[in-house]
Amino acid sequence: MNQIGIAADHGGFELKVKLARALEHFGCRVVDFGAHDLVENDDYPDFVVPMAKAVADGVLARGLAICASGVGACIAANKVAGVRAALVTDCFTAHQGVEDDDMNVLCLGAAITGPSLAWDLVKIFLGANFVGSDRFRRRLAKVAALEMETAILLPF
Repeated sequence: MNQIGIAADHGGFELKVKLARALEHFGCRVVDFGAHDLVENDDYPDFVVPMAKAVADGVLARGLAICASGVGACIAANKVAGVRAALVTDCFTAHQGVEDDDMNVLCLGAAITGPSLAWDLVKIFLGANFVGSDRFRRRLAKVAALEMETAILLPF
């Protein structure tokens, strides 16, 4: 696996540090988009969106977005065209999301998922591959078309 991006606000900071360390020991090259210090008033979009853009641009193979619940990080990541992010709390979804839906950003809730399960989910996510069958590609094409339609409607 190429470079993996990781991003978290204060709610996911401690889990981000643990996962980044584990990923490096696992042999991954980790690009840490922050937060780099625990700051209670920081905002997840400030860290998650730049990471998501790097995934969408192909600079990173995949990304991890973490906040307290995982919901905000997931919402922010999915605002970036080309990102397919999901909040994952179980092993099946960690691989199925990649295999069927080409998920490229795994979102975790540090207040919901403990470090041991989070690490298992990350390993499963990184070990999964998109199946690429016609029906999955057809569905993703519809999502990409929606992203293009939305981009055309925006005046900026």
